[in-house]
Amino acid sequence: MKKGQIGEGIVERIDFPNKGIINIDDTKIIVKNGLTGQKVRFAINKKRKGKCEGRLLEVLEKSPLESREAVCKNFGSCGGCTYQTISYEEQLRLKENQVKKLIDEVCEDYVFEGIKGSPIEWGYRNKMEFSFGDEVKDGPLALGLHKKGSFHDIVTTSDCKIVDNDYNLILTCVLNYFTELGTSFYRKLSHTGYLRHLLVRRGTKTGEILVNLVTSTQENVDLKPLTDKLLALDLQGKLVGILHTNNDSLADVVQADSMEILYGQGYIYEELLGLRFKISTFSFFQTNSLGAEVLYSTAREYVGETKDKLIFDLYSGTGTIAQILAPIAKKVIGVEIVEEAVEAAKVNAELNGLKNCEFIAGDVLKMIDTIEERPDLIVLDPPRDGIHPKALDKIIDYGVDRIVYISCKPTSLARDLVILQEKGYKVEKACAVDMFPGTVHVETVVLMSRKEK
Repeated sequence: MKKGQIGEGIVERIDFPNKGIINIDDTKIIVKNGLTGQKVRFAINKKRKGKCEGRLLEVLEKSPLESREAVCKNFGSCGGCTYQTISYEEQLRLKENQVKKLIDEVCEDYVFEGIKGSPIEWGYRNKMEFSFGDEVKDGPLALGLHKKGSFHDIVTTSDCKIVDNDYNLILTCVLNYFTELGTSFYRKLSHTGYLRHLLVRRGTKTGEILVNLVTSTQENVDLKPLTDKLLALDLQGKLVGILHTNNDSLADVVQADSMEILYGQGYIYEELLGLRFKISTFSFFQTNSLGAEVLYSTAREYVGETKDKLIFDLYSGTGTIAQILAPIAKKVIGVEIVEEAVEAAKVNAELNGLKNCEFIAGDVLKMIDTIEERPDLIVLDPPRDGIHPKALDKIIDYGVDRIVYISCKPTSLARDLVILQEKGYKVEKACAVDMFPGTVHVETVVLMSRKEK
């Protein structure tokens, strides 16, 4: 097949994360966002030896797996969800097979313990980052998520089902306010305009809600009426803070050049496994609180005996894992590159009365050389791209008996497992945990032990 050519085919399987595999005349074609068994039309946009990548144009025939209708009116156009038309049981089976396939390719003689589902399928997210824009060029103001496959187009997600309805009420209120005012949104190419993002966080256990409007400084808009409208909403949760963040960065990232509290406070509280966490607007925190309890309970089980042991929690974020392990350990040292997350971890440890946690700000690659103490156990929870090879070598050099690796991207995990096994570790067991129903994402927990020399 040639670049630009239109083709049709049956999706034979889905490789992680959303790569539909079609074989035509001994050519492997990868078409994203298809489902096993669908007949699809696609356009070839990349070509390599023996393999092509195609862009999905149309689903000609449904998959036999599609046993239900989508619950969201934006499903298909919105890039948030992929699997709404298949049952949750089938979603779990799909993700379980994807993770096992990736680990089986690099590991032998280990126990795969299947997949653990999220306690709830809908309304599970405790954080959403919405973007301002338009769905079509020069169309009306939109506020929501990116259109599937688009960098520019935004779909107004006022009916989103993976969040509590409070999010939809807040989004609609904000969108209506700025639509009536005729306020401009920030255009990524010309770097002009005012409205950029809307961040909403809601504690699943506490019901506390934090709203953060992110804009440029190119206009001066009175936000007092918007604040009053938000406070007047009939929400199930409690609105504890409304923020306004200025961001004049040219990049399409959410960051704060400056921040103003329009109402209340700049944080919410959430609870996990009996511990309490203070979460600011930009703090990293697992986006599915109930799912995080499943994930961290699994990690705690994999860590095993910790009495009188020093544990390193590398890529520790806001210190959630460290604090869950601290009550049954001698000491836990967390290392995290994001300074704000480290400060939050310290506050949370104090909030939970934990005296045996230490948190260090810096790159794991550099900071572990500065720590004089040597760990007995190591927990790894790196970002999506996995662990820097040089950092992984230093981690392996500690020679600890057990390593627990928590991964949000199993392809990166599989790559790192190859190195860990070459350097003397054996994969004992692994488990997938679904934190993101309806989407292509999945977490994995792996226990490794040091082989006897």
